[in-house]
Amino acid sequence: MYSEKVMDHFANPRNVGEIADASGSGTVGNAKCGDIMKMDILVENDVITDVKFKTFGCAAAVATSSMATEMVKGKTIDEALALTNSAVAEALDGLPPVKMHCSLLAEQAIHAAVEDYQKKHAKG
Repeated sequence: MYSEKVMDHFANPRNVGEIADASGSGTVGNAKCGDIMKMDILVENDVITDVKFKTFGCAAAVATSSMATEMVKGKTIDEALALTNSAVAEALDGLPPVKMHCSLLAEQAIHAAVEDYQKKHAKG
């Protein structure tokens, strides 16, 4: 049902935790499936230097959170905003159709953290 990459990111998730002095934080959830994701980002000179997540959910939710953090770490804010759920799913060698919403949550959590950062650091 799940690819080896999904199982690896579920069993050994990367970037788990919280950033105490996060530049931006975002929490998203899907009431239908009960998955909740919280992402914290640390931004220096418009680059995401660190990212952490906490996810309450199924294997696919944990795996997509983990992969999404790996994909945006070291990227600019604009590059992070360009991250799509299909790119996350592809990086995990695919997800079962009934679990694609997990990759969408991961995308939304990254976007929510970036939007929080942008609000906090709006010019003017």
